[in-house]
Amino acid sequence: MKFIDSEQVRKQMNKAASQQTPFFFTINYEMSEGLFIENPMGQSEILFHFKGIDNKSSKLTSCQKIKLTVHPIAKKEYRLKFQIAQQGLKSGEMNVINLTSRTPISTNINCREIFFRSQSPYRIYVPGKFVCFSPERFVKIENGIISSNPMKGTIDAAVPNAAQLVLSDTKEISEHTATVQLVAEELSSVAHNVAIKRFRYIDQIESQNRTLLQVSSEIEGQLPNNYMTRLGDIIFSLLPAASITGSPKTKTEEYIRLAEAQPRGYYCGIAGYFDGKKLDTTVLIRFIEIDGKNMFFRSGGGVTSDSVCEKEYQEVLDKIYLPII
Repeated sequence: MKFIDSEQVRKQMNKAASQQTPFFFTINYEMSEGLFIENPMGQSEILFHFKGIDNKSSKLTSCQKIKLTVHPIAKKEYRLKFQIAQQGLKSGEMNVINLTSRTPISTNINCREIFFRSQSPYRIYVPGKFVCFSPERFVKIENGIISSNPMKGTIDAAVPNAAQLVLSDTKEISEHTATVQLVAEELSSVAHNVAIKRFRYIDQIESQNRTLLQVSSEIEGQLPNNYMTRLGDIIFSLLPAASITGSPKTKTEEYIRLAEAQPRGYYCGIAGYFDGKKLDTTVLIRFIEIDGKNMFFRSGGGVTSDSVCEKEYQEVLDKIYLPII
């Protein structure tokens, strides 16, 4: 496993796609480094599962009941981050910002087993770095069409009238609308005839002890005829992902650095698999970072000027789960 400069990843993506050579890649949030693996089905060090396609060499059969212990950051620590974000929002510099936290956790199983036992559309395990079980697509490119499905708005399904509440919530509508508009604008920089195909539909996410409802939208556009020779260029021009930064992107990136005060690393980066014809990519959220013998769950959510600190803090905690049924 060799991590390389992100510029090398971009160039290798262009070359492999133009030759219709399958590959797997991942890029960190800061776009400073990543991994690039040609013909990834021939190796089993980096494990991935993308919508039913995977390189898993074996399956674990353990039925051990999982114990997840969470050690939340103090509310006052989160409030300091929240207040920095609100400075930019109240001043009108931003419409929405994605604010995240790093929460210490412990489990009675290792991250490789978490990968095998998780139920999620996108799963990645990089030994010594992270395990991710993301429900969110970044972009898909197939037959000249580029599409994206940003997720913004989460609620526990056990809450009475949960779907109605999240779909009618003023803050959630504002956050989701700003993100969809930004994604549409960015897709318009690489594609034409960009349109919102579905707006604010609900996905259901199952875990061991609860169900979450997640609000998503679908946007798509038509790529130019030579897109296969520029696959890496196209992807990199859209980074970092709009759903995990905010709007406008440049300003939110500045406030993210101020508020979070630490690198995100591979959390909120992306990963993707190209099968020789189509590319599917995911945003690296629902993410456990491996730091030596310690594990940290990275989570967060969109914050607007209408956000309530206590609710945003609770959303950070609500997203700490293992999708194991």
